[in-house]
Amino acid sequence: MPSVDGKKFRLLYGAVTLIGIALVVYSQTLSFTWDEGFHLVAEQLINAGKKPYVDFLFAQTPLNVYWTALWMRVFGQSWHLAHALAAIETAAAVMLTTDYVFRLLPAPEWKLKAAVATAFLMGVNISVIEYGTLGQAYGICLLLTVMAFRFAVMTPERRSLLPVMLSGAAAGAAAASSLLTVTVAPVLLIWMVWRSRAGNRWIKAGAFIAGAVVPQIPLLWLFIQSPHAVWFDVVNFHLFFRQVNWDGWQIHDLEVLTAWLDCLQAFILGALAIAGYFFLRRSHWASDVRAEFYLSGWLALTTGAYLMTAHPTFPRYFLLITPFAAIVAAAGLYGLILRAAIPVHAKWPVALVIVLMIAGGIRSIHDDADDSWYQFDPIAQKVAEVTPPGAKLFADEHVYFLLKRMPPEGMNWNGGHKVELPLTQAAPLHILPRTELVRQVKAGEYATVETCGQGEPETLGLAKIYRQNAEVNDCFIYWDKR
Repeated sequence: MPSVDGKKFRLLYGAVTLIGIALVVYSQTLSFTWDEGFHLVAEQLINAGKKPYVDFLFAQTPLNVYWTALWMRVFGQSWHLAHALAAIETAAAVMLTTDYVFRLLPAPEWKLKAAVATAFLMGVNISVIEYGTLGQAYGICLLLTVMAFRFAVMTPERRSLLPVMLSGAAAGAAAASSLLTVTVAPVLLIWMVWRSRAGNRWIKAGAFIAGAVVPQIPLLWLFIQSPHAVWFDVVNFHLFFRQVNWDGWQIHDLEVLTAWLDCLQAFILGALAIAGYFFLRRSHWASDVRAEFYLSGWLALTTGAYLMTAHPTFPRYFLLITPFAAIVAAAGLYGLILRAAIPVHAKWPVALVIVLMIAGGIRSIHDDADDSWYQFDPIAQKVAEVTPPGAKLFADEHVYFLLKRMPPEGMNWNGGHKVELPLTQAAPLHILPRTELVRQVKAGEYATVETCGQGEPETLGLAKIYRQNAEVNDCFIYWDKR
């Protein structure tokens, strides 16, 4: 007969597996965002022998695009591959978070229920579903930050430097994949130094920092080759150019920061996390256990506060706090059960959380189901049909990627066009300012122009430049120069 713990493990990992399957299925069907195109084009350029910053504009840290490009080199260039990789990474993060709650919660009768609730609080969160399955860095950042956390909580009672270095390496790799996670490493470092009770805490701190530096080697290598370009892409762009052409970003950010009032899932997760904080303050759990829960809370708070400083910010950024908020929320749900004198063997509280999270996710998916990768197949086919091989093409990043065509200089990312610099300064940074792009289009330098921007054909005067045009899935294609 299987043990009780064996049954619990099967139930728990069965639930996590179902969530993982759902994430992979979503990644191959509905998962899409306009922002992922330039990540995929960057991976295409890397596999063609180009380097971020040195050869093309890339306003992100580079580790994730190198990682995904490596997989594409093995299995072929495809958005399906990039999405599947991200979905698997996100599912692994859900598994590690869920397993952690199952092992940590000092209430044997509630371990399984709390862990299952954690899986759904994180894995069915709409931001995790929609953005943890994309060809961007969200999936790998979720996995790496949870790994860094789990290695960190192993360190206080151990002399070994291995988990310390692994925690630093995972936190450093997350920051090397996206700047949105840079606060994770210092929070973990401070906690480990503060809680250390075995070995020299300062040697541990050095080991953590050494581990965190290793994933920065690709960025440092690129910085040595082109320091000005790396500094501009990774630092200056975000400090001085993110708000360009974004009138009213202050109101936008305020709307983002209050969006949780309209989101059932965010409200549930936030309310349970707050309940968890108050429960932990008065609970009689061991101080070491409470310290780990508090660390989760600090990671959620500091990461969330940092994400508020990105102007403009976006709701999807905050998916990076979901693992740590869900851990504290699991304690909060348990505390509410005790406070309401609900029998601990009752299953309906967890069932209610699961139903509400799934219902909120389905509603959000229905409301957001609009664009998809499949709409670009006929667009790319039409562009290929009317564009001579080797001719200069103006297109969205998604079309370059699907056609496996190298974008012209400065055309790998539409967001780069808003950087208006003199050409003598823009050219070394591989930037094509909007004014120069318009000049090139009106001069007839492009054999074909494809754009999904509403109003772009009129703004660029495409009807006066090209004899033929077509509209495919709300996108516009112009060819055959007059």
